[in-house]
Amino acid sequence: MRERVLAIVSFIAQYFLDDRDMMTESDLVEELLSVGFEAEEIDAAFVWMESQELCAPSGSETTLNAPTLSHRVFSTEENRTLSSEARGFLTRLRSMGILNDVIQEEVIEKALQMAEDEISLKEIKTITVLTMFANSQNEWRREFDCLLEDDWQRLLN
Repeated sequence: MRERVLAIVSFIAQYFLDDRDMMTESDLVEELLSVGFEAEEIDAAFVWMESQELCAPSGSETTLNAPTLSHRVFSTEENRTLSSEARGFLTRLRSMGILNDVIQEEVIEKALQMAEDEISLKEIKTITVLTMFANSQNEWRREFDCLLEDDWQRLLN
């Protein structure tokens, strides 16, 4: 359920980032229900967002598995070496909370090191899966299969 709650948080964040006309909370809930999320998951997402809003930043570093709302700017070399699909794939994984900053940077670095031509979507997927595997062993096995098979629905469920 955690992945689906994070998907809802990401959906809501994207809604606000897209500068759409403001919806009421009930309209937003209706839209989430219409795309297949359950009321319990939606409630959990709102509770989580509210708890994050109320938490004061602490001096110690905390690891959250929540999607990031920041955006990485690719350098000229990265734009030239990574196809737009590859960059979009990495951005999507990062915004969903699947990749953290460290792993994303490691993927990009490995891609740049191996690049003779432009890195395709298929190549960046392979590099990403191998990097995630090297960093977390069996923890991400299900996600690896989903990423390689483009099965985003199963990844979010």
